[in-house]
Amino acid sequence: MMGKRLGVEPSEREERMASFERAVLPHLDAAYNLARWLTHNDDDAQDQVQEAYLRALKSFDGFLGGDGRAWILTIVRNTCYTWLRQNTRNKLEAVFDEEIHSVESDDSSPETLLLESLDSQLLKQALEELPLEFREVLILRELEGLSYKEISDVAGLPLGTVMSRLARARKRLQQCLARHVNSPALPGVQ
Repeated sequence: MMGKRLGVEPSEREERMASFERAVLPHLDAAYNLARWLTHNDDDAQDQVQEAYLRALKSFDGFLGGDGRAWILTIVRNTCYTWLRQNTRNKLEAVFDEEIHSVESDDSSPETLLLESLDSQLLKQALEELPLEFREVLILRELEGLSYKEISDVAGLPLGTVMSRLARARKRLQQCLARHVNSPALPGVQ
């Protein structure tokens, strides 16, 4: 009894905090990476990740265990989208137009183009040119390694939509990279 009063045994709050740290903190880099790609800005990404982690801590009692990474990335995504709606006029309201967002087939894949020594800055620029809904699924799949099901859960999209967006995102990325590689504005690229 004396030990409890002296604080020798961990309190519920300390146990909750330790559980939160084990479940969520290991995914801080993935959270920042997603936020950076959604906000296009390091400072905004840091702010949104901080806000997301605060939200996660407040609602941690509702976390039922399982995949902490998918759970925190969902919160980061939702936090970023809320911020984007409040701070970016017309970016999220853009209507998906099949004709505009569809791409022509090409034999080269993004992987092939990347293996041909494309600069990482070129890839970053090409990714940033993708519409948000394409960039998001591509980042979650290719950079964060989430499964289609995890992306579906994080983004709140049907599995078929995730697969369709990924296919279109890859084709758009491929076209964008090819356009930049073939651009006379790039010194040293022929």
